[in-house]
Amino acid sequence: MDANVLETTRAALDSGPICDSCLGRLYADRSFGLGNPERGHAMRVALALEEDVPLEDVKYDADEAVCWVCEGECADFDAWAENAAAALRGYEFDTYQVGTKVPPLLEENDVLLREEVGLEEDAGELLKSEYNREVGKRFGRLTDTEVDFGRPDVLALIDLATGEIDVQVNSAFVYGRYRKLERDIPQTEWPCRECNETGIKRGEECPGCDGTGYRYDESVEELTTPVVLEAMNGADATFHGAGREDVDALMLDSGRPFVIEVDEPRIRDVDVADLEAEINDFADGKAEVEGLRLATHEMVERVKELDASKTYRMEIEFGDDVAADDFEAALDELEGATVHQDTPQRVSHRRADLTRTREVYEISGDFEDARHATVELHGEGGLYVKELVSSDEGRTEPSLAGLLGVDAVVTALDVLDVQGEDEPFALPEYFRDAEA
Repeated sequence: MDANVLETTRAALDSGPICDSCLGRLYADRSFGLGNPERGHAMRVALALEEDVPLEDVKYDADEAVCWVCEGECADFDAWAENAAAALRGYEFDTYQVGTKVPPLLEENDVLLREEVGLEEDAGELLKSEYNREVGKRFGRLTDTEVDFGRPDVLALIDLATGEIDVQVNSAFVYGRYRKLERDIPQTEWPCRECNETGIKRGEECPGCDGTGYRYDESVEELTTPVVLEAMNGADATFHGAGREDVDALMLDSGRPFVIEVDEPRIRDVDVADLEAEINDFADGKAEVEGLRLATHEMVERVKELDASKTYRMEIEFGDDVAADDFEAALDELEGATVHQDTPQRVSHRRADLTRTREVYEISGDFEDARHATVELHGEGGLYVKELVSSDEGRTEPSLAGLLGVDAVVTALDVLDVQGEDEPFALPEYFRDAEA
C-alpha cells in the first residue's frame, strides 16, 4: 500500500479517537465499492500489518472513547432512517431525498481532521454527504422507495443539533382537460371586490355577492378540485388552467388543459379512470373532465405558460340588416388577417393599456338571416374575439362590425379547442406513468 496513505492513516489515529466512518471518509474518492466504515477498518488492518502491531492497538472502541470528529453521530445511521420512516408513516410515496443539517462544530471538526493529516479541505467525503447517503440508503430499504435528487415525493431533513426530523411532503398533480357546459361559471373562485370577500358592505349584506363573499356560486375549480383533494387525502389543492374562457362562454369539444395540485397528499397512486368518473358525477352536468393522468410538477408551469391557439364558435347579432354576400366578403377579409387591438374596455381595469397584434388563422360562418349569423374562428392565443366582432368602438382593426358598417355583438360564445401553437400539448415526460 502507498506509504503516504499509511502515513495519513497514522496521523488520523494520532489526532484522537476516530471512528471507522470518519477515517474511511478521508479515502472515499480513492476507492469504490466499499462503505466508509469498511474503508476505515481496512486502513487500520493495513497499518497494523505495516507496523507489525496487533489490530487491537489501532482499533476504535466506542465504549472507551467517543470519536472526536463526529462525536458518535456516525453510529446512528440506522436510528435516523427508522425515525424518518416513522415520521412519514401514513404517506404514500415512491421517491425520496434525505438532507442533513450538521452543527458548525462538527463541520469544523471535519475540516480540522483534514488539516491534521495534510489533506485538502474537500478531500474524500464530508460528514454531511455521508449522512445523506447512509441514512438515505437505509431509508430507501425500509420504505422500498428510490432516491430522487430532483423533485422527490418526500424530503426528510435531519437536524443533528436538535435531534429532530423535518419532513416535507411535496405536492401531487393530476392533469386533464375540462369542458364547461353551463354559462356564468368562472374557471376559479371569484372573490367579490365590493366587500373584499367579507360578504358585508357598510354594515349590511353586500349586494354584489348577496353576502357570500363571492361573485358566483360555483366555478370549474369548485366542481373538480374537492374530489381530487379527497381522493388524495391532501391538506389543500390548487387549480391551474391553461388560460381561461370568459365567464359567459362555454368550453366544449376537446376542452381546456388544467392541472390540480394537491398539497401534502397521503395518497398518490389514485385510479385516474375512477377519479374522472367521480369528478363528472360530482359536477352534475355543469362541467366534465377527460384524459386525467398523474403528472409531474413541470406540468404546472407548462399549463400556466401554454402558448395556445384557440377555436371559437360565436352567435352574432347585427344592429342593422346585413346582406349575405357582404357577410361572406367580410369573412374573406378577416381570413388570415393581422388584427391590431387596444386593450378592450371590458378588461381595462385589470390589463395594461397596450396595442396587441394577433393573427386570425381561419374563419367561416353560417348566415342565418339579415340580423343573425354564426361564426367559427381559429385564432392566435390572446386574440379578443368579442372585440374582433364588435370593434370595441374602433379599438380593434379590422373587425367584422367595421367591415360591414353596422353594429355587431356576440350573443353566445363557445370555446371549442385549445392547443399549443408549436407542438402537441401532452408530452410524455410530464406524466408520472410515462416516466416509470
